[in-house]
Amino acid sequence: MNDALVFLVSTLLSLYQGALLLRLIMQLTRADFRNPAGRAVVQITDPVVKPLRRLLPAAGKVDTGTVAAIVGVGLVKLLIIQMLVFSVPLGLNHTVRLLAIDLARLVLQTYFFCILLYALLSFVAQGSYSPVQHLLASVCEPILSPVRRRIPPIGGLDLTPVWILIAIQALLLIVR
Repeated sequence: MNDALVFLVSTLLSLYQGALLLRLIMQLTRADFRNPAGRAVVQITDPVVKPLRRLLPAAGKVDTGTVAAIVGVGLVKLLIIQMLVFSVPLGLNHTVRLLAIDLARLVLQTYFFCILLYALLSFVAQGSYSPVQHLLASVCEPILSPVRRRIPPIGGLDLTPVWILIAIQALLLIVR
């Protein structure tokens, strides 16, 4: 029962944290927020981000309210899991280290799934418009373009997403 509860809490809070991270990445890459998929991300994350934006001013292009929400949800997730597993929160140093690792894994996993979905949609819905594909292009192209310039297509097939996904998996193994 306890393992199921830890899994449920971890999964739900990680998904919400991923939505917050996607919002931040969309802001940094200047993705179209009028896009239906972009609007969905904003609607899901607004209840947490809007109050924080009133308290924390933006730092250049970085929306500090969204960053604070990502860190805050991650901290709440870790504290709940620590309470469920150990019945007491662990020390501050240990929690901060776990939070940093969790945030690094979140960024890598978010990009992994975005790039994977973007690559799959490029095969399935080739030449057609999809709001999700347009949003994923805004998020993924800043990562894919520099690699694409160095690794040319092989036989007309762009394998850049495959190489990036392999690199992300290797980084996830290191972070673990």
